[in-house]
Amino acid sequence: MARPTLLAGDMGGTKTLLALYDLEGETLIKRHQQRFVSADWSSLEPMLKAFVEERPKDVQAPTHGCLAVAGPVRNRQARITNLPWQLKEEDLAAAAGMQQLELVNDFGVLIYGLPHFGADQQLVLQEGSQDDGPLAILGAGTGLGMARGVRTNNGLMALSSEGGHREFAPRSDEEWQLACWLKQDLGVDRLSIERVVSGTGLGHIAHWLLQQPGAQSHPLRSVAEAWRRNMASDLPAQVSLAAEEGDPLLRHALDLWLSAYGSATGDLALQELCSGGLWVGGGTATKQLNGLQSALFLKAMRDKGRFKDFISGLKVTAVIDPEAGLFSSACRARMLAESGGTLA
Repeated sequence: MARPTLLAGDMGGTKTLLALYDLEGETLIKRHQQRFVSADWSSLEPMLKAFVEERPKDVQAPTHGCLAVAGPVRNRQARITNLPWQLKEEDLAAAAGMQQLELVNDFGVLIYGLPHFGADQQLVLQEGSQDDGPLAILGAGTGLGMARGVRTNNGLMALSSEGGHREFAPRSDEEWQLACWLKQDLGVDRLSIERVVSGTGLGHIAHWLLQQPGAQSHPLRSVAEAWRRNMASDLPAQVSLAAEEGDPLLRHALDLWLSAYGSATGDLALQELCSGGLWVGGGTATKQLNGLQSALFLKAMRDKGRFKDFISGLKVTAVIDPEAGLFSSACRARMLAESGGTLA
C-alpha cells in the first residue's frame, strides 16, 4: 500500500505553519513547509486549500492531517484566540480534500511527538527509568502549559490540561511575600501558578525585586515599570541576560523563578505518576536550558518529601526543537492514517 502524505499544522493568532510529511521506512520526513500570516486570511479553509493545491508537483496530496491550535478543542471544533475563526474538523478536511483532519490543543499535541523525538529534538535533564505508564509535559512560555498522555489499545491518547491555573503555593517566606505583592499588583484574589512560573512570571518576579528600596537606581527599574504598564518590552529576556552577566539582583530573580519552576515540575510528576517519562518544553526551554540543568531546578523538582525517590528515578527531558508542535502534529496525523479512521 502506498505511503500516505500527511498534513501537519501549528497555528495561532499571529502565524500558521503548515507542512507536508511522508515516511521513509519508519521515519517522518518533511517534504514541504510554508508560513502564513494568519490575519491575511478570512478563515483557515482557503489557506489550507491554497497550501495543498500549490504544493510541489512531486509531493502527493495529503490524506490525513492534524492541526495544533492555540485554544481548547471541544466537539471537534475550536476557536482561535485573537482571530474571529470558528474551526470545524469536517469543514477543514473538505476544504483540503482530505479523508480525515483532527484539531488538537497546541500544547496537548506534544504528547503525540514525545515518544518519537530524536536526539536533536530533546536533551536529558535527569537520567532515569521509563515504562509503559503515563507521560507528562509542562512548559513555561507566555503562560504555563501542561498535558498528559495515557496508553490505550489504539496508541497514545493526549489529555490536555489547564493545570497552570492551579493555585500557586508559596514554599518560603520570600515566595509568600512575592505572592502577596503580586495579588495586590495584579488586583486578583487568587494567584495561579503561571503568574509566577512562565516567561511573564519571570518578568513579575523581577518587577517585584526592582521595587525594593535598595533597587531605586537599578538600570532596569524603569524598564520593568514600563513593561508592567503595557508589556511592550521583553523584560524577561533582559532579566535573563543581566543574570548571566552577573547582576546579583536579577540573578536572584532568575533563581527564584527556576526554583518555583522545578517545584511545579515535581508537582506535575506526582499528580500524573508519569513513570513513562516527564518532559519540559515551552518557549523558554531552549532559552533557559542551563537553568533547567542546574542543581537549583532539579533539587526543587525532587524535593517532594516521601516521594523524593520516585521523582529522582524518573527520566526528565527538555524539548529543544522549536518546531516540536509541527512534528508532533505529523505524528498524530500518522496515527490517524494508520488507524484507518478508527480514531475518528
